Amino acid sequence: MKTPALLSATAIATSGLVFGTIQSASALTWNWNYSGTGITASGTFTTNDTPDDLGFYLITGITGTRNGETITGLLPAGTPIPGNEPFHIDNLISLNPQQLTGDGFGYSTSGGNYVSPFFASFLTPPGYLEVFSASPFIPGFENFGPEDSELPISFSATIANVPEPSSTLGLLALTSLGAGSLLKRKWNQDRSAVRKG
Repeated sequence: MKTPALLSATAIATSGLVFGTIQSASALTWNWNYSGTGITASGTFTTNDTPDDLGFYLITGITGTRNGETITGLLPAGTPIPGNEPFHIDNLISLNPQQLTGDGFGYSTSGGNYVSPFFASFLTPPGYLEVFSASPFIPGFENFGPEDSELPISFSATIANVPEPSSTLGLLALTSLGAGSLLKRKWNQDRSAVRKG
């Protein structure tokens, strides 16, 4: 009789399928905003779910607006925004009181502009600045034109969602137990039918 073997194989495959696909959350969503004289920007970040040793998360995606322009993309970490060479961005964010590093993050807008908010430890007192770079893009931060700026801002970011892997695991465990119970009931019915027959 192959039914018990089939039941065991099905239960193992089901539990392996369910529990084998469980992973910790791979991303966090953050709400962020900043403002300064003539500047208003806000939106969401996507980051990895594990901070580095200093408490910083890597920003992997961005949405939002700056002064009515849609943010069209996050610039890659390790590159400068056009017109602000050689200052490379690192795209890191933290829940610490100092939320950005001295390298900050960078993004592009629908108006063809580039922006990089960062923490300026060299200010007295230290604070946040936003570098705004508009066309024409002349390489080198010393070549700022009248269309470019570096202005003080107030910056804030908070995590919008906190994954709850324990509730997900509980739900999957209950689902798996329910499936196992149905299989066992079906196996018992089949076994009873064989005995009667």
